[in-house]
Order: sequence, then structure tokens, then C-alpha cells
Amino acid sequence: MLRKLLKHEFRATGRVMLPMYLILLVTAVGSNLAGRGMLDGRSDVLNILGVIIVMAFGIAICGVLVMSFVLMIQRFYKNLLQDEGYLMFTLPVSVHQHIWSKLIVSVVWFAATVLAIIAASLVVAYQGGFLREFLDFLGWFFEGLQKLKISETLNGTVYLMEFAVLMFVSLAAFALQFYAALAAGHSRANHKMVWSVAWFFGFQFALQFLGSLLFITLDRLHIPFPLELDWNPSPAVAIHVGLLLAIGVVILYGAIFYAVTTFFLKKHLNLE
Repeated sequence: MLRKLLKHEFRATGRVMLPMYLILLVTAVGSNLAGRGMLDGRSDVLNILGVIIVMAFGIAICGVLVMSFVLMIQRFYKNLLQDEGYLMFTLPVSVHQHIWSKLIVSVVWFAATVLAIIAASLVVAYQGGFLREFLDFLGWFFEGLQKLKISETLNGTVYLMEFAVLMFVSLAAFALQFYAALAAGHSRANHKMVWSVAWFFGFQFALQFLGSLLFITLDRLHIPFPLELDWNPSPAVAIHVGLLLAIGVVILYGAIFYAVTTFFLKKHLNLE
């Protein structure tokens, strides 16, 4: 059933995000052309037109970033907390599957937005000979990989996997902060969005307070932090440990908001 939810979510959100990416690509091509001739031309009209196109590209970047964020909140809010929620919660689907479908789709669009902005920036930066230089760089890069030892290659592969996991859990935790606040706020009978905002800032304050209290307690008890231990690891091991610690902390952070979201959707959701 999760697969069907994901399919439905991607269809609903793709109708918004894909045209946004197309606009971003078109403005990127326009900015490239503007940089090549319009901005350096002697015609004031062309100069003004070039500036407008470049500004449109900047607005498009802001637009896709904002829209991916707004869509993340909007889908959770309209699909589960408004009138659609009556239908969604009658489906033979668990609350966990509802949350995960929203999370996975949001993370995918966040990642796609970052890749789209990078691709658009490359289009803007493209000049004559750029493709040849890029291919030369790829050849140099893969030639360097072939010279690495097996252990170095494995370490590099694991670094990328750990970094990808860290990015996924970080984006999921980011989304869960808003899901938890919305779910908690909509447990109230009136002024639900006002309560959601209040819950959001309340959660942030509580977690920062508890985190500071934990650090102070560990310091007073003279309990060393993991990075303060005198164990002299190799650089490769230190990077692995740092990434794994970061993943663990973010998972714990996200798990708190996930538990709050699940609790309010199961026990205290007020759709009236």
C-alpha cells in the first residue's frame, strides 16, 4: 500500500515541481545567452533585457527552493489534516505509511531541486570549450581512481554512502519538525495554525534546552564526549566515526519528531 501512496504523492507533486524545473532550465539557457551577448552589447535595450533574464533565473532558483518547501507542508496539511484526512484515514493504511509516503516524496523533491539547481548553474556557466574541459576533468578523475589502492577506493565509496544517508536523514528530520508541529497544532479545536506555529517554536526551545542541559551535565560529571577520547584514530577512521555520529544524532533528532507526529495523528487528531 505504501507503493500506491508514493505513486499518488509523486503524481500530485510532480504536476507542480516538473514545470518549475522546466522554467528553471529555460531561464538558465536564457541567462547563458544573455551573458554571451546581451550584457556586453552596445544596445541599452539588450542590456536591460539581459539583466531581466538573469534576474528571472535568480527568481526561478528561489522559486523551486520555496516551492519544494511549501509543497512539503501543503501535502501533509491538506492531505491529512483537512477534509481529505477523513478519506485518507479510512484507507487500509497505517499512520506510519502515511508519514513515510510524505517523507520520502519530500526528500526526493528536495534532492531533485538541489540537482536541478546545480545542472542549471552549469548551463549558465557553459561556454565554448566547456564540454571538452569537463570531459577532460572526468578522464583525469577516473584515471586517478584507477591509481588508488583498494582500501582507499572502498573508503571513498563508504564515505559517499554515509554522506548520502546523512543527507537523507537530515532532510527527513527537517520535514518531521514541521509535521510534528502541524499534527500537534491540529489536535486543538480552534486556531489550529496558530497553535502549530506555537508548537514549532516550543519544540525548538525544548530540544535546545535539553541538549544544553545534557552537555552541561556531562561536563560537570567529567564524562568525555566521543570526539574528546584519546584514541588517536587514523584520518579515514576519524571521518567514518564523525559521519556515523552525525547520522546517529540526526536520527535521534528526527525520531523525536516522528514519535510526536505519530502520537498526535493516532491519538489526538481533530479534523473538525
